[in-house]
Amino acid sequence: MTYPPNGNGFPPPVPLRPYLPHQQHGGWQQSPPPHQPPPPGYAAVPAPHADGAPEPVDLSATAGRLRQHLRDTLGTELPQRVEAQQRRTGAPVSREARRQLAQEILNDAVAVHTERELDADRPLVDGPVEQQVIREVINELFGMAGLQPLLDDTSVETINANRFDRVFVQYNDGRRAQVAPIASSNEELTDLVRLLAARASSQERRFDQGSPAVNLQLPGGERLFAVMALTAGGVTSLSIRRHGYLTVTLPELRSKGTIDAGLQEFLRALVRARKNVLITGGTGAGKTTLLRALAAEMDPMERIVTIEDAFELGLELDPDIHADVTAFQAREANIEGEGAISQSELVRWGLRMSPDRVIVGEIRGPEVIPMCNAMSQGNDGSMATLHASSSRIAFTRLASYAAQGVERLPLEATNLLVASAVHFVVHLARGTDRTTRVVSSIREVVGADGPQVVSNEIYRPASDRRAHPVAGALRTDTLDDLVDVGFDPAALERPEGWWAS
Repeated sequence: MTYPPNGNGFPPPVPLRPYLPHQQHGGWQQSPPPHQPPPPGYAAVPAPHADGAPEPVDLSATAGRLRQHLRDTLGTELPQRVEAQQRRTGAPVSREARRQLAQEILNDAVAVHTERELDADRPLVDGPVEQQVIREVINELFGMAGLQPLLDDTSVETINANRFDRVFVQYNDGRRAQVAPIASSNEELTDLVRLLAARASSQERRFDQGSPAVNLQLPGGERLFAVMALTAGGVTSLSIRRHGYLTVTLPELRSKGTIDAGLQEFLRALVRARKNVLITGGTGAGKTTLLRALAAEMDPMERIVTIEDAFELGLELDPDIHADVTAFQAREANIEGEGAISQSELVRWGLRMSPDRVIVGEIRGPEVIPMCNAMSQGNDGSMATLHASSSRIAFTRLASYAAQGVERLPLEATNLLVASAVHFVVHLARGTDRTTRVVSSIREVVGADGPQVVSNEIYRPASDRRAHPVAGALRTDTLDDLVDVGFDPAALERPEGWWAS
């Protein structure tokens, strides 16, 4: 079979699809008689069995041959074309230009593959499957392979893959569903995570038997955590969390129902009065989002140093809101077990860079001590987040993390340090509808009394789990500080809060 060559010297794509038998009434419907051609747009099927039933077509093998041919062709030709274009233009080839070259290569490769399959008397995949295979190959190189459709769906908030074919998502309206596999095998999923770790924008991160866990930020800002060979069956598992708001303000959180008008003014005053704030809550409670909103209330010219285990805050991404930001990320050890940089070390280094405020994305361990030192030694207005189930238990969590530090502070000394550093604890929880994130409690730290940190709950959760002000709970000198920056005390005089306003 021959075709006139197109402008690239390759035969044009042939829009043929396999003519498949249909199962009706428990038996196979016969294909057209030999002297009749298949319906337009279909390719012939293999010869029928002796009993007259046609041989079923293995579409997975057909698509697999196409996929492998496209992968092989792209792997060989794309580097050559990129190099040729660089020599011709004298400039690096952009990511978008590489993607365009890849698309051209794949279009030509499909035409070649089609002719080879027809010459070998093998069936062809239909048009939609062909385009799906092309998208998959493109996404393997430039996107997230099987993850890409889920990442493209902006309504997906969380992706949890227990294994390559057991994938569950949670949507931003609270719904949960099981979705299609994100890879064809455990090995393919492992390779995908390894590829993502290798091309992480900040630094390459290992993912192998010697380093079986990886935590990184995807190009779109999503947070990925994956493990290999540690789960049941030794498979690779991963979780991806998407932050709905890379930039957010307190008024926007009010419109979302996270805070009310009174809380908006109170939290704004905490930032402007340079109070040190610890944000607590469970996984997915909205701690990072609230931290971004509080940071948006800072003066754009304030110098901010952020410390994170993996880049997530992204305050440096909008210079109109934050013009002077140095963002640090912890580093894992190399294959020889050397070169690790902890968050504790980064906090100490950050203090040498003349910050006005220090922000720790999440306190996870002994960095609590240098963080508290930073808060109590002139860097007022600093902030951090912490996993905790309530505002009260936050102090116990801080003490347990402090015990892991090289300082080995006793409990009483830790509590004195925390009481001198942290001014307020703001706690987030799920609302009664289980989808809305709400501020449910705010505590003012008063001092330390031996094994306890003394605090007043100035906003307390009501039956709807939303924070309602407690009359007279805020200390007078603290209230004076907030009034000095424009806070109206009347915001605290409605015990039912301002949620309905």
